Amino acid sequence: MEIGKIIRSMRKQKRMTLKDLSEKSRVALATLSRMETGKMIGTVKSHSNIAGALDVTLTDLYSGFEIKSQRVEMRPHKEKPDVFIHNDKAFYDILTKKVLSKKMMPVMLRLEKGAKTADEQSHKGTEKFLYILSGHLQANVDGKTYLLKEGDSFYFDASLPHCWKNTSNKPAKALCVITPATL
Repeated sequence: MEIGKIIRSMRKQKRMTLKDLSEKSRVALATLSRMETGKMIGTVKSHSNIAGALDVTLTDLYSGFEIKSQRVEMRPHKEKPDVFIHNDKAFYDILTKKVLSKKMMPVMLRLEKGAKTADEQSHKGTEKFLYILSGHLQANVDGKTYLLKEGDSFYFDASLPHCWKNTSNKPAKALCVITPATL
């Protein structure tokens, strides 16, 4: 169910007009109207204000709310992935579509011989997992160095400063999963 329909239903159960809800929630009347008609979804702050005005919790407001997304997605191997380029020798192949609507982002880290990525530091709460498919990688995380070889896995808090370096004599590849989806 869409959030606007839930708000409308709860508002009508409370016998409130849009104007009443607007005044009590301090959310603009036009915004409420757009939310109820599905033209916008609003923000967590506006949802919180609306929930308070309706005398319900955010959990109550969100109950029955389902994000409409495709549950299954396949990208054929012949379809070229989007690529995030660190430099001319270091790349992330993005292995899924519409990454910003996902809870995790699978990517293929590819580093040519001797390549190094730029320093990275993700938002607090971001985690990364790597599985080394080929070659050897040096992981530098928060000032510490870790040597990874084919078959090794590595999981860490990606809000720590980090970068990758290929220390092998051939290209290195690692499957990397980032959560929440961000680069």
